[in-house]
Amino acid sequence: MKNLKQRAVRGGLAKMCAQASAFLLRLGSLMILARLLDPKDFGLVGMVTAVLGIFNVFRDFGLSAATVQRRAVAEEQISTLFWINLLFGALLALITLAIAPAIAKFYHEPRLFAVTAALAIGFLFNSAGAQHSALLERRMRFITLSLIDVASLLTSTAVGIGMAIHGYGYWALVATTIVPPLAYTVCVWLATGWVPGRPHKQAGIRSMIRFGGTLSLSGLVMYIASNFEKVLLGRFLGADVTGIYGRAYQLINIPTENLNSSAGEVAFAALSRVQDEPGRVRSYFLKGYSLVLSLTVPITFACALFADDIIFVCLGPKWKAAVAIFRLLAPTALAYAILNPLAWLLSSLGLVARNLKIVLTLAPVMITSYLLGLPYGPKGVAFAYSAVMMLCAIPLIAWTVHGTAVSTLDILTVVSRPLLCGIVSAGLTGGLQLAYGPLMSPLPRLVISVMLILGTYLAMLLFVMGQKLFYLNILRSFVGSSAVDREVLESAY
Repeated sequence: MKNLKQRAVRGGLAKMCAQASAFLLRLGSLMILARLLDPKDFGLVGMVTAVLGIFNVFRDFGLSAATVQRRAVAEEQISTLFWINLLFGALLALITLAIAPAIAKFYHEPRLFAVTAALAIGFLFNSAGAQHSALLERRMRFITLSLIDVASLLTSTAVGIGMAIHGYGYWALVATTIVPPLAYTVCVWLATGWVPGRPHKQAGIRSMIRFGGTLSLSGLVMYIASNFEKVLLGRFLGADVTGIYGRAYQLINIPTENLNSSAGEVAFAALSRVQDEPGRVRSYFLKGYSLVLSLTVPITFACALFADDIIFVCLGPKWKAAVAIFRLLAPTALAYAILNPLAWLLSSLGLVARNLKIVLTLAPVMITSYLLGLPYGPKGVAFAYSAVMMLCAIPLIAWTVHGTAVSTLDILTVVSRPLLCGIVSAGLTGGLQLAYGPLMSPLPRLVISVMLILGTYLAMLLFVMGQKLFYLNILRSFVGSSAVDREVLESAY
């Protein structure tokens, strides 16, 4: 607790560096595989993962989060939770095998039976490493976790590309789904050195199971709401459309998911340690929230502005149909960047029941938007999805922070700074691109445009918005120097 802030900052930056590496690996893998494989290959695997992702929400039943959030946890509790996790993993694997024929029949695609059966084993790998990963998070060993993340992804990328080169088609994508949890579990076992003991009947884990179960149920509802459109597109418009929409969706969400994942693990662990101190909860949360938003906003605007060049450079000319979908989905990346971090706050404070009520309210609205957009094809679905998420943002913020140390005004103040910088930098860069754009090919045009939007954005954020001291303090905390005067920094909030 004495050096919690410094460890959180170091862990957060380590995770962000790891996620930046993961982003480059995923982007590079996507660029290579998109050229080696056909849209239909991606669509076939996407049809299955859209369904199995529901089970993936329950891979550890939220018990790893319960271990991290708990103020104190005993050896008997962790061991018992490990065996419960493994039991759930085995159960999910068996259920997946059982529904494989139904998935193939639903999509009218016999090949999906073997794909579904192969993906079932991933649930066992995930469950076997859940508590080991939670132990590393409790100990704030995020540098170790970061290295494990990168190593796991690097291994799966190499395997997937190798299989694609040798003509294995969609099985290369299946491998990139199975290999990461296997490599990750092996690494966390080696890193912790912890061997689980036997389960105990009176371990006092009922409250932890209730916490994890509620968290998992929230994740399930949100997963269904966020992926139901892919099921609809696959059922009514086929594998090609699903593949095109799925790649656009994946590409637009890689930066947001990576940033939220890297910062979320650290923020959840740190906020859980100070959950009884409202002042520190507010300060820590707003600083982490500000950092994530500041990094996400320029990426979102760049995606909307340079969609043509991004799709051409990342996926290739045969994916031209994904451009409009990619651009229409850009607002969802901004909406999730604003809303997802709020889950850190609720989970760390133990308010998982409120989180469940929020997603139960939001999910029907999202699914209705897909149904309204479906008659207009994938573009209609993307537009309806984005419109709903942007319209719901402010009401969801107010509901989430009600009664906590953080206020709606706090959130809107933090959001306004990077958002204003993003609008101005996008306007300037877009105007300049009209002049130099027609004279250049896609790759150099994209590089110059990204440099321009990031440069103008950073200049506005650091100097016009006065955020220079805030980021200097983060840097000084990382290197262990003395912090900048707290009163100066807290005045920003």
